[in-house]
Amino acid sequence: MHRAVWALGLVGAATLLPAQAAPTFVNGLTIPGNTLDASGGTTVNNGRMGFFSDLYYDPNRQEYWGVSDRGPGGGTISYNTRVNRFTLDVNPVSGVISNFNVVETVLFRNGSSNFNGLAPNPSDTLGFSFDPEGFVVLGRSGHLLVSDEYAPRLIEFARNGEFIRQYEVPTNTVPKAGADVNYNATTSAAPYLTAGRENNRGLEGLAISPDGKYAYAMLQNGLITDGTYTATDSFTRSLYTRILKYDTTTGLNVAQYAYKLDSISSGRGISALVALDDTRFMVLERNNRGVGVPNANLGTPWDKKVYLIDLIGATDVTGVALNSANPPGVTPVSKVAAALIDLAANTTAASLAALGNKAPEKWEGLTVGPQLSDGSYLLLAGTDNDYSVTQNGSNVQFDVYYDPTTGARAQCDLGTTSNCVVTNSNGNVTTTPVTLTSNYALIPGVLQAYKATSSDLGGYTAPVPGPLPVFGAAAALAWSRRLRQRIRRTA
Repeated sequence: MHRAVWALGLVGAATLLPAQAAPTFVNGLTIPGNTLDASGGTTVNNGRMGFFSDLYYDPNRQEYWGVSDRGPGGGTISYNTRVNRFTLDVNPVSGVISNFNVVETVLFRNGSSNFNGLAPNPSDTLGFSFDPEGFVVLGRSGHLLVSDEYAPRLIEFARNGEFIRQYEVPTNTVPKAGADVNYNATTSAAPYLTAGRENNRGLEGLAISPDGKYAYAMLQNGLITDGTYTATDSFTRSLYTRILKYDTTTGLNVAQYAYKLDSISSGRGISALVALDDTRFMVLERNNRGVGVPNANLGTPWDKKVYLIDLIGATDVTGVALNSANPPGVTPVSKVAAALIDLAANTTAASLAALGNKAPEKWEGLTVGPQLSDGSYLLLAGTDNDYSVTQNGSNVQFDVYYDPTTGARAQCDLGTTSNCVVTNSNGNVTTTPVTLTSNYALIPGVLQAYKATSSDLGGYTAPVPGPLPVFGAAAALAWSRRLRQRIRRTA
Protein backbone atom coordinates (compact mmCIF):
# COMPACT_ATOMS: atom_id res chain seq x y z
CA MET A 1 0.00 0.00 0.00
CA HIS A 2 1.27 3.45 -0.90
CA ARG A 3 0.53 6.65 1.00
CA ALA A 4 1.46 10.26 0.25
CA VAL A 5 0.57 13.54 2.02
CA TRP A 6 -2.72 14.86 3.37
CA ALA A 7 -5.09 16.01 0.65
CA LEU A 8 -7.46 18.96 0.74
CA GLY A 9 -11.14 18.77 -0.15
CA LEU A 10 -11.92 15.31 1.25
CA VAL A 11 -15.50 14.13 1.58
CA GLY A 12 -16.03 11.58 4.36
CA ALA A 13 -13.42 10.12 6.71
CA ALA A 14 -10.10 11.84 7.28
CA THR A 15 -7.42 9.68 5.68
CA LEU A 16 -4.17 9.81 3.80
CA LEU A 17 -5.42 10.11 0.26
CA PRO A 18 -2.73 11.51 -2.03
CA ALA A 19 -2.34 15.11 -3.07
CA GLN A 20 -3.17 14.46 -6.68
CA ALA A 21 -1.94 15.62 -10.02
CA ALA A 22 -3.99 14.94 -13.12
CA PRO A 23 -3.54 12.12 -15.62
CA THR A 24 -3.10 13.42 -19.17
CA PHE A 25 -5.38 12.56 -22.07
CA VAL A 26 -3.49 10.68 -24.80
CA ASN A 27 -5.90 9.68 -27.58
CA GLY A 28 -9.04 7.73 -28.29
CA LEU A 29 -10.61 5.28 -30.70
CA THR A 30 -14.09 5.28 -32.19
CA ILE A 31 -15.29 1.74 -32.92
CA PRO A 32 -18.12 1.48 -35.48
CA GLY A 33 -21.51 0.52 -34.07
CA ASN A 34 -21.90 -2.37 -36.53
CA THR A 35 -18.74 -4.13 -35.28
CA LEU A 36 -19.27 -7.85 -34.62
CA ASP A 37 -17.85 -9.88 -31.76
CA ALA A 38 -16.05 -13.23 -32.25
CA SER A 39 -19.04 -15.47 -31.50
CA GLY A 40 -19.83 -16.06 -35.18
CA GLY A 41 -23.17 -14.29 -34.92
CA THR A 42 -24.09 -11.82 -37.64
CA THR A 43 -27.24 -10.12 -36.35
CA VAL A 44 -27.87 -7.53 -33.67
CA ASN A 45 -29.16 -10.18 -31.24
CA ASN A 46 -26.34 -12.71 -31.58
CA GLY A 47 -23.22 -10.94 -32.77
CA ARG A 48 -23.23 -7.14 -32.67
CA MET A 49 -20.79 -5.67 -30.16
CA GLY A 50 -22.33 -4.24 -27.02
CA PHE A 51 -19.00 -2.65 -26.11
CA PHE A 52 -17.94 -1.77 -22.62
CA SER A 53 -20.19 -2.10 -19.60
CA ASP A 54 -16.83 -2.71 -17.95
CA LEU A 55 -13.17 -3.04 -18.92
CA TYR A 56 -10.41 -5.08 -17.32
CA TYR A 57 -6.71 -5.42 -18.08
CA ASP A 58 -5.10 -8.59 -16.69
CA PRO A 59 -1.37 -7.79 -16.31
CA ASN A 60 -0.49 -11.41 -15.48
CA ARG A 61 -1.69 -12.61 -18.89
CA GLN A 62 -1.48 -9.25 -20.70
CA GLU A 63 -5.12 -9.54 -21.74
CA TYR A 64 -7.84 -6.94 -22.29
CA TRP A 65 -11.47 -7.80 -21.55
CA GLY A 66 -14.70 -5.91 -22.23
CA VAL A 67 -18.00 -7.18 -20.83
CA SER A 68 -21.31 -6.50 -22.57
CA ASP A 69 -24.55 -6.10 -20.63
CA ARG A 70 -27.93 -7.89 -20.90
CA GLY A 71 -28.27 -7.38 -24.64
CA PRO A 72 -29.85 -5.19 -27.30
CA GLY A 73 -33.41 -5.74 -26.07
CA GLY A 74 -33.02 -3.93 -22.77
CA GLY A 75 -33.97 -7.13 -20.96
CA THR A 76 -37.05 -7.82 -23.11
CA ILE A 77 -35.47 -9.99 -25.82
CA SER A 78 -33.50 -13.23 -25.49
CA TYR A 79 -29.72 -12.71 -25.59
CA ASN A 80 -26.87 -15.02 -24.57
CA THR A 81 -24.73 -12.86 -22.31
CA ARG A 82 -20.98 -12.74 -22.94
CA VAL A 83 -17.60 -11.12 -22.45
CA ASN A 84 -15.10 -10.24 -25.19
CA ARG A 85 -11.33 -10.54 -25.04
CA PHE A 86 -9.62 -8.06 -27.33
CA THR A 87 -6.19 -6.91 -28.36
CA LEU A 88 -5.01 -3.34 -28.42
CA ASP A 89 -1.72 -1.87 -29.61
CA VAL A 90 -0.20 0.51 -27.05
CA ASN A 91 2.80 2.70 -27.79
CA PRO A 92 5.13 1.94 -24.86
CA VAL A 93 6.41 5.52 -24.72
CA SER A 94 3.42 7.76 -25.48
CA GLY A 95 0.57 5.46 -24.47
CA VAL A 96 -1.22 6.00 -27.80
CA ILE A 97 -3.72 3.20 -28.43
CA SER A 98 -4.63 1.73 -31.81
CA ASN A 99 -5.86 -1.39 -33.62
CA PHE A 100 -8.75 -2.61 -31.47
CA ASN A 101 -9.54 -6.23 -32.38
CA VAL A 102 -11.85 -8.80 -30.77
CA VAL A 103 -10.11 -12.18 -30.57
CA GLU A 104 -12.43 -14.23 -28.35
CA THR A 105 -16.06 -14.11 -27.22
CA VAL A 106 -16.95 -16.16 -24.14
CA LEU A 107 -20.62 -16.99 -23.52
CA PHE A 108 -21.74 -17.40 -19.90
CA ARG A 109 -23.40 -20.78 -19.30
CA ASN A 110 -24.11 -23.58 -16.87
CA GLY A 111 -23.89 -26.81 -18.81
CA SER A 112 -26.39 -26.60 -21.66
CA SER A 113 -28.15 -23.54 -20.20
CA ASN A 114 -27.00 -20.05 -21.12
CA PHE A 115 -27.18 -17.09 -18.77
CA ASN A 116 -29.71 -14.95 -20.62
CA GLY A 117 -30.25 -11.20 -20.66
CA LEU A 118 -34.03 -11.56 -20.38
CA ALA A 119 -35.25 -9.77 -17.26
CA PRO A 120 -36.80 -12.01 -14.59
CA ASN A 121 -40.57 -12.12 -14.93
CA PRO A 122 -41.26 -11.16 -12.29
CA SER A 123 -39.67 -12.97 -9.36
CA ASP A 124 -36.91 -15.38 -10.40
CA THR A 125 -33.99 -12.99 -9.95
CA LEU A 126 -31.61 -15.80 -8.93
CA GLY A 127 -32.07 -18.01 -12.00
CA PHE A 128 -30.38 -17.68 -15.38
CA SER A 129 -31.49 -14.07 -15.93
CA PHE A 130 -28.22 -12.14 -16.05
CA ASP A 131 -27.20 -8.54 -16.59
CA PRO A 132 -23.37 -8.42 -16.53
CA GLU A 133 -22.04 -5.00 -15.54
CA GLY A 134 -18.71 -5.44 -13.73
CA PHE A 135 -15.80 -7.75 -14.58
CA VAL A 136 -12.43 -8.83 -13.17
CA VAL A 137 -10.06 -11.76 -13.59
CA LEU A 138 -9.15 -13.61 -10.39
CA GLY A 139 -5.36 -13.67 -10.35
CA ARG A 140 -4.96 -16.88 -8.38
CA SER A 141 -7.08 -19.02 -10.70
CA GLY A 142 -7.58 -16.99 -13.87
CA HIS A 143 -11.34 -17.40 -13.39
CA LEU A 144 -13.75 -14.69 -14.48
CA LEU A 145 -15.78 -12.86 -11.83
CA VAL A 146 -18.84 -10.92 -13.01
CA SER A 147 -21.31 -8.69 -11.19
CA ASP A 148 -25.02 -8.99 -11.98
CA GLU A 149 -27.32 -5.98 -11.93
CA TYR A 150 -30.46 -8.10 -11.70
CA ALA A 151 -30.01 -10.22 -8.56
CA PRO A 152 -27.71 -8.50 -7.37
CA ARG A 153 -24.93 -11.06 -7.13
CA LEU A 154 -21.40 -12.05 -8.11
CA ILE A 155 -20.89 -15.13 -10.27
CA GLU A 156 -17.57 -16.88 -10.86
CA PHE A 157 -16.98 -18.56 -14.22
CA ALA A 158 -14.19 -20.65 -15.69
CA ARG A 159 -12.28 -19.08 -18.54
CA ASN A 160 -14.51 -20.91 -21.04
CA GLY A 161 -17.61 -19.29 -19.51
CA GLU A 162 -18.76 -22.32 -17.51
CA PHE A 163 -20.47 -21.54 -14.18
CA ILE A 164 -18.41 -22.34 -11.08
CA ARG A 165 -20.24 -20.74 -8.16
CA GLN A 166 -22.34 -17.83 -6.99
CA TYR A 167 -21.24 -15.59 -4.14
CA GLU A 168 -23.53 -14.75 -1.24
CA VAL A 169 -26.37 -12.33 -2.00
CA PRO A 170 -26.59 -10.06 1.08
CA THR A 171 -30.07 -10.11 2.60
CA ASN A 172 -30.45 -6.33 2.57
CA THR A 173 -29.81 -6.17 -1.19
CA VAL A 174 -32.43 -8.76 -2.20
CA PRO A 175 -35.30 -6.98 -4.04
CA LYS A 176 -38.63 -7.27 -2.26
CA ALA A 177 -42.16 -6.12 -2.92
CA GLY A 178 -44.00 -6.57 0.33
CA ALA A 179 -43.93 -10.28 1.14
CA ASP A 180 -42.55 -11.19 -2.30
CA VAL A 181 -38.82 -11.89 -2.09
CA ASN A 182 -36.48 -11.68 -5.13
CA TYR A 183 -39.10 -9.60 -6.89
CA ASN A 184 -38.04 -7.93 -10.12
CA ALA A 185 -40.67 -5.20 -9.99
CA THR A 186 -40.70 -2.12 -12.17
CA THR A 187 -41.55 1.27 -10.73
CA SER A 188 -44.44 1.87 -13.17
CA ALA A 189 -47.02 -0.47 -11.66
CA ALA A 190 -47.86 -2.18 -8.38
CA PRO A 191 -46.61 -4.07 -6.49
CA TYR A 192 -43.80 -1.63 -5.81
CA LEU A 193 -40.37 -2.47 -4.45
CA THR A 194 -40.12 -1.92 -0.71
CA ALA A 195 -36.59 -3.17 -0.01
CA GLY A 196 -33.38 -4.33 -1.67
CA ARG A 197 -31.66 -2.97 -4.73
CA GLU A 198 -33.48 -0.45 -6.90
CA ASN A 199 -34.79 -1.86 -10.19
CA ASN A 200 -32.10 -1.72 -12.90
CA ARG A 201 -29.67 -0.15 -10.40
CA GLY A 202 -27.97 -3.24 -8.98
CA LEU A 203 -24.29 -4.22 -8.87
CA GLU A 204 -22.50 -2.06 -11.42
CA GLY A 205 -18.83 -1.70 -10.47
CA LEU A 206 -16.44 -4.54 -9.58
CA ALA A 207 -12.82 -4.55 -8.38
CA ILE A 208 -10.36 -7.07 -7.00
CA SER A 209 -7.72 -6.44 -4.32
CA PRO A 210 -4.12 -6.79 -5.54
CA ASP A 211 -3.65 -10.06 -3.64
CA GLY A 212 -6.97 -11.42 -4.90
CA LYS A 213 -8.33 -12.07 -1.41
CA TYR A 214 -11.23 -9.65 -1.66
CA ALA A 215 -13.67 -8.54 -4.32
CA TYR A 216 -15.50 -5.23 -4.08
CA ALA A 217 -18.82 -4.74 -5.85
CA MET A 218 -20.63 -1.41 -5.98
CA LEU A 219 -24.34 -0.72 -6.42
CA GLN A 220 -25.15 1.82 -9.12
CA ASN A 221 -27.37 3.60 -6.59
CA GLY A 222 -28.42 2.98 -3.01
CA LEU A 223 -30.94 0.44 -1.76
CA ILE A 224 -34.65 1.20 -1.71
CA THR A 225 -34.40 1.49 2.07
CA ASP A 226 -31.51 3.94 1.70
CA GLY A 227 -33.90 6.37 0.02
CA THR A 228 -37.39 7.49 0.95
CA TYR A 229 -40.52 6.01 -0.56
CA THR A 230 -44.26 5.66 -0.03
CA ALA A 231 -46.76 2.89 -0.71
CA THR A 232 -47.67 4.62 -3.99
CA ASP A 233 -44.09 4.39 -5.19
CA SER A 234 -43.13 8.00 -4.73
CA PHE A 235 -39.42 7.28 -4.43
CA THR A 236 -36.48 9.60 -3.75
CA ARG A 237 -33.01 8.10 -4.12
CA SER A 238 -30.42 8.31 -1.43
CA LEU A 239 -27.30 10.41 -1.88
CA TYR A 240 -25.43 7.27 -0.82
CA THR A 241 -24.71 4.00 -2.52
CA ARG A 242 -22.83 0.97 -1.20
CA ILE A 243 -19.54 -0.83 -1.77
CA LEU A 244 -19.86 -4.53 -0.85
CA LYS A 245 -16.73 -6.39 0.23
CA TYR A 246 -16.52 -10.17 -0.45
CA ASP A 247 -14.07 -12.83 0.67
CA THR A 248 -13.12 -14.59 -2.58
CA THR A 249 -12.31 -17.85 -0.75
CA THR A 250 -15.69 -18.24 0.95
CA GLY A 251 -17.77 -16.06 -1.38
CA LEU A 252 -19.28 -14.34 1.67
CA ASN A 253 -20.10 -10.64 1.96
CA VAL A 254 -17.98 -9.46 4.89
CA ALA A 255 -18.63 -5.69 4.96
CA GLN A 256 -20.47 -2.82 3.29
CA TYR A 257 -19.38 0.80 3.02
CA ALA A 258 -21.22 4.02 2.21
CA TYR A 259 -20.20 6.12 -0.79
CA LYS A 260 -21.68 9.62 -1.19
CA LEU A 261 -22.58 10.69 -4.72
CA ASP A 262 -22.02 14.27 -5.84
CA SER A 263 -25.77 14.54 -6.51
CA ILE A 264 -28.79 12.44 -7.49
CA SER A 265 -29.89 14.62 -10.40
CA SER A 266 -30.07 13.51 -14.05
CA GLY A 267 -29.98 9.80 -13.19
CA ARG A 268 -26.58 10.08 -11.56
CA GLY A 269 -24.94 6.88 -10.29
CA ILE A 270 -21.68 4.97 -10.45
CA SER A 271 -20.49 2.92 -13.42
CA ALA A 272 -17.09 1.45 -12.53
CA LEU A 273 -14.81 0.62 -9.61
CA VAL A 274 -11.04 -0.03 -9.92
CA ALA A 275 -8.67 -1.03 -7.09
CA LEU A 276 -5.43 0.92 -6.73
CA ASP A 277 -4.24 -0.94 -3.63
CA ASP A 278 -5.78 -2.65 -0.59
CA THR A 279 -8.04 0.26 0.37
CA ARG A 280 -7.93 2.88 -2.39
CA PHE A 281 -10.03 2.85 -5.54
CA MET A 282 -11.06 4.85 -8.57
CA VAL A 283 -14.83 5.32 -8.96
CA LEU A 284 -16.48 6.36 -12.23
CA GLU A 285 -19.55 8.47 -11.42
CA ARG A 286 -21.81 9.83 -14.17
CA ASN A 287 -25.21 11.20 -15.09
CA ASN A 288 -27.32 9.99 -18.03
CA ARG A 289 -26.82 12.97 -20.32
CA GLY A 290 -25.01 12.83 -23.65
CA VAL A 291 -25.18 11.11 -27.01
CA GLY A 292 -27.44 8.10 -26.68
CA VAL A 293 -30.44 9.68 -24.96
CA PRO A 294 -33.50 10.19 -27.22
CA ASN A 295 -33.41 13.99 -27.22
CA ALA A 296 -30.13 15.75 -28.01
CA ASN A 297 -31.26 18.70 -25.88
CA LEU A 298 -30.76 16.38 -22.90
CA GLY A 299 -27.08 16.19 -23.83
CA THR A 300 -25.84 18.80 -21.36
CA PRO A 301 -24.50 19.11 -18.79
CA TRP A 302 -22.18 16.18 -19.45
CA ASP A 303 -21.06 14.98 -16.04
CA LYS A 304 -18.71 11.97 -16.27
CA LYS A 305 -15.98 11.97 -13.63
CA VAL A 306 -13.48 9.62 -12.02
CA TYR A 307 -12.77 10.08 -8.29
CA LEU A 308 -10.21 8.69 -5.85
CA ILE A 309 -11.59 7.13 -2.67
CA ASP A 310 -10.23 5.33 0.41
CA LEU A 311 -11.99 2.82 2.68
CA ILE A 312 -9.79 3.44 5.72
CA GLY A 313 -11.91 4.67 8.61
CA ALA A 314 -15.22 4.01 6.85
CA THR A 315 -18.08 2.47 8.85
CA ASP A 316 -19.44 -0.99 8.07
CA VAL A 317 -23.04 -0.13 7.15
CA THR A 318 -24.35 -3.66 6.57
CA GLY A 319 -27.31 -3.17 8.91
CA VAL A 320 -27.71 0.57 8.55
CA ALA A 321 -30.17 2.59 6.44
CA LEU A 322 -28.55 5.47 4.56
CA ASN A 323 -31.74 7.51 4.22
CA SER A 324 -30.62 10.92 5.44
CA ALA A 325 -28.06 13.50 4.37
CA ASN A 326 -25.79 12.53 7.26
CA PRO A 327 -26.80 9.12 8.63
CA PRO A 328 -26.04 9.05 12.37
CA GLY A 329 -23.00 7.02 13.34
CA VAL A 330 -21.93 6.54 9.71
CA THR A 331 -18.55 7.53 8.33
CA PRO A 332 -18.59 7.15 4.52
CA VAL A 333 -15.55 6.32 2.45
CA SER A 334 -13.15 9.21 1.90
CA LYS A 335 -13.48 10.87 -1.48
CA VAL A 336 -11.23 13.51 -3.03
CA ALA A 337 -13.60 16.32 -3.95
CA ALA A 338 -11.73 17.25 -7.14
CA ALA A 339 -12.16 14.66 -9.88
CA LEU A 340 -9.08 12.73 -10.97
CA ILE A 341 -10.36 12.66 -14.58
CA ASP A 342 -13.17 14.53 -16.29
CA LEU A 343 -14.14 12.13 -19.08
CA ALA A 344 -16.32 14.75 -20.76
CA ALA A 345 -13.49 17.27 -21.02
CA ASN A 346 -11.89 15.92 -24.20
CA THR A 347 -14.79 16.25 -26.62
CA THR A 348 -12.53 17.93 -29.17
CA ALA A 349 -10.53 14.72 -29.46
CA ALA A 350 -10.61 12.90 -32.77
CA SER A 351 -12.21 9.93 -31.03
CA LEU A 352 -15.37 11.97 -30.49
CA ALA A 353 -15.59 13.50 -33.96
CA ALA A 354 -18.08 10.75 -34.85
CA LEU A 355 -20.28 12.10 -32.05
CA GLY A 356 -20.08 15.70 -33.20
CA ASN A 357 -17.62 16.38 -30.36
CA LYS A 358 -20.33 15.69 -27.80
CA ALA A 359 -19.88 13.40 -24.81
CA PRO A 360 -21.30 9.87 -24.92
CA GLU A 361 -24.04 9.21 -22.40
CA LYS A 362 -22.65 6.01 -20.93
CA TRP A 363 -19.03 6.03 -19.85
CA GLU A 364 -19.06 2.67 -18.03
CA GLY A 365 -15.68 0.93 -18.42
CA LEU A 366 -12.46 1.84 -16.58
CA THR A 367 -9.21 -0.04 -15.95
CA VAL A 368 -5.52 0.44 -15.26
CA GLY A 369 -3.60 -0.86 -18.26
CA PRO A 370 0.05 -1.77 -18.77
CA GLN A 371 2.97 0.15 -17.32
CA LEU A 372 4.72 2.32 -19.91
CA SER A 373 8.44 2.69 -20.45
CA ASP A 374 8.73 5.79 -18.27
CA GLY A 375 7.06 4.05 -15.32
CA SER A 376 3.65 5.65 -15.82
CA TYR A 377 0.45 3.66 -16.38
CA LEU A 378 -2.10 3.59 -19.14
CA LEU A 379 -5.66 4.26 -17.95
CA LEU A 380 -8.37 3.07 -20.32
CA ALA A 381 -11.98 4.30 -20.28
CA GLY A 382 -14.78 2.99 -22.49
CA THR A 383 -18.43 3.54 -23.34
CA ASP A 384 -21.52 1.37 -23.53
CA ASN A 385 -23.64 2.22 -26.61
CA ASP A 386 -26.55 -0.15 -25.78
CA TYR A 387 -25.82 -1.94 -29.08
CA SER A 388 -27.16 1.19 -30.85
CA VAL A 389 -30.63 -0.34 -30.63
CA THR A 390 -33.91 0.54 -28.97
CA GLN A 391 -37.26 -1.25 -28.79
CA ASN A 392 -40.92 -0.47 -28.22
CA GLY A 393 -43.34 -1.96 -25.72
CA SER A 394 -44.13 -4.80 -28.11
CA ASN A 395 -40.45 -5.83 -28.29
CA VAL A 396 -40.03 -4.57 -31.84
CA GLN A 397 -36.42 -3.45 -32.24
CA PHE A 398 -35.06 -0.46 -34.12
CA ASP A 399 -31.54 0.58 -35.07
CA VAL A 400 -30.48 3.93 -33.62
CA TYR A 401 -28.49 6.30 -35.84
CA TYR A 402 -26.90 9.62 -35.01
CA ASP A 403 -25.90 12.57 -37.20
CA PRO A 404 -22.86 14.31 -35.65
CA THR A 405 -23.23 17.32 -37.92
CA THR A 406 -26.74 18.25 -36.71
CA GLY A 407 -27.18 16.33 -33.46
CA ALA A 408 -30.25 14.55 -34.86
CA ARG A 409 -31.14 11.01 -33.78
CA ALA A 410 -32.92 8.52 -36.04
CA GLN A 411 -34.86 5.36 -35.28
CA CYS A 412 -35.01 2.88 -38.17
CA ASP A 413 -36.30 -0.62 -38.81
CA LEU A 414 -33.46 -3.10 -38.21
CA GLY A 415 -31.10 -3.30 -41.17
CA THR A 416 -32.53 -0.38 -43.14
CA THR A 417 -32.02 3.36 -43.37
CA SER A 418 -35.01 4.05 -45.63
CA ASN A 419 -37.89 3.90 -43.15
CA CYS A 420 -36.72 6.10 -40.31
CA VAL A 421 -38.19 8.51 -37.80
CA VAL A 422 -35.87 11.40 -36.98
CA THR A 423 -35.74 13.52 -33.82
CA ASN A 424 -33.81 16.72 -34.46
CA SER A 425 -31.69 18.58 -31.95
CA ASN A 426 -34.71 20.64 -30.85
CA GLY A 427 -36.72 17.52 -30.05
CA ASN A 428 -39.00 17.79 -33.09
CA VAL A 429 -40.01 14.43 -34.62
CA THR A 430 -40.63 13.83 -38.33
CA THR A 431 -44.27 13.06 -39.13
CA THR A 432 -43.43 10.78 -42.08
CA PRO A 433 -40.59 8.23 -42.42
CA VAL A 434 -37.47 9.48 -44.17
CA THR A 435 -34.35 8.01 -45.79
CA LEU A 436 -31.16 8.84 -43.92
CA THR A 437 -28.29 10.73 -45.49
CA SER A 438 -24.72 9.44 -45.34
CA ASN A 439 -24.03 11.67 -42.31
CA TYR A 440 -25.85 9.17 -40.08
CA ALA A 441 -24.15 6.18 -38.47
CA LEU A 442 -24.90 3.73 -35.67
CA ILE A 443 -23.72 5.09 -32.32
CA PRO A 444 -20.10 3.91 -31.95
CA GLY A 445 -18.21 2.56 -28.99
CA VAL A 446 -15.42 4.77 -27.68
CA LEU A 447 -12.13 3.93 -25.97
CA GLN A 448 -9.97 6.72 -24.55
CA ALA A 449 -6.44 6.47 -23.19
CA TYR A 450 -4.94 8.50 -20.34
CA LYS A 451 -1.41 8.48 -19.02
CA ALA A 452 -1.08 8.49 -15.24
CA THR A 453 2.10 8.64 -13.21
CA SER A 454 2.38 6.75 -9.95
CA SER A 455 2.14 10.15 -8.25
CA ASP A 456 -1.15 10.89 -10.03
CA LEU A 457 -2.60 7.74 -8.49
CA GLY A 458 -0.87 8.06 -5.12
CA GLY A 459 0.88 4.81 -5.90
CA TYR A 460 -0.49 1.69 -7.52
CA THR A 461 -0.24 -2.02 -6.73
CA ALA A 462 -1.03 -4.23 -9.72
CA PRO A 463 -2.96 -7.50 -9.28
CA VAL A 464 -0.63 -10.41 -8.67
CA PRO A 465 -1.18 -14.18 -8.66
CA GLY A 466 -1.85 -15.41 -5.13
CA PRO A 467 0.51 -17.61 -3.09
CA LEU A 468 0.49 -21.38 -3.33
CA PRO A 469 -2.22 -23.01 -1.22
CA VAL A 470 -1.02 -24.56 2.04
CA PHE A 471 -0.75 -28.27 1.34
CA GLY A 472 1.87 -30.96 0.75
CA ALA A 473 4.91 -30.44 -1.49
CA ALA A 474 3.75 -32.90 -4.17
CA ALA A 475 0.33 -31.30 -4.44
CA ALA A 476 1.91 -27.85 -4.50
CA LEU A 477 4.18 -28.88 -7.37
CA ALA A 478 1.23 -30.28 -9.35
CA TRP A 479 -0.77 -27.11 -8.67
CA SER A 480 2.14 -24.97 -9.86
CA ARG A 481 2.46 -27.00 -13.07
CA ARG A 482 -1.26 -26.64 -13.81
CA LEU A 483 -1.01 -22.89 -13.27
CA ARG A 484 1.94 -22.56 -15.66
CA GLN A 485 0.11 -24.62 -18.28
CA ARG A 486 -2.99 -22.47 -17.91
CA ILE A 487 -0.98 -19.28 -18.34
CA ARG A 488 0.77 -20.67 -21.45
CA ARG A 489 -2.59 -21.64 -23.00
CA THR A 490 -4.04 -18.18 -22.44
CA ALA A 491 -0.99 -16.13 -23.35
